[in-house]
Amino acid sequence: MPDHDEPPRAARTEETRTPGAAGALPRALRVAGLVLSRTPSPPQLACWTGSRPEPTGGGSAVVSVVTEPAAPPDEATLRLAHDVVDRFDALIAEARRYCRTRLREERFGLTAEEVGLLDLPDLPLAGPEATVWADGSWAVLFTESRFRLGDPYGILVTFDGASPVDVEGVDDAE
Repeated sequence: MPDHDEPPRAARTEETRTPGAAGALPRALRVAGLVLSRTPSPPQLACWTGSRPEPTGGGSAVVSVVTEPAAPPDEATLRLAHDVVDRFDALIAEARRYCRTRLREERFGLTAEEVGLLDLPDLPLAGPEATVWADGSWAVLFTESRFRLGDPYGILVTFDGASPVDVEGVDDAE
């Protein structure tokens, strides 16, 4: 059976662990057919990241799972990550629609030229990176855009389940 049809509880971990480490962490997670590899991170947290080519051929689609304090992800976190990976394209499209509407608000301070970009058939937001946190929250960071709001680190869309609930420019590397 293909991985995307597996129930969320079928998310697997590759059990290669750091020898002798208390609370050893898996080196990789397999979620909905995507392998997320453990990435270097501060000792207080654990992060696994994986990517696949975007269907449009414009780079890669990136998904990360983060736990703080550092621990293997629990069942609920893996289930949410499975949903995000499995529905990635639809969720990214929803995030773009949300940005197209919300970025028109005066508080974002878009120029007339930037407001015009919101009417383009292909909204200039690219490089989507989804992050799922162990507390059940998740967000998409568009690492590339033609909006000043996205300088220098991108535009972040926060979700509640499958619905976007906030958008902001990221001006801090954290």
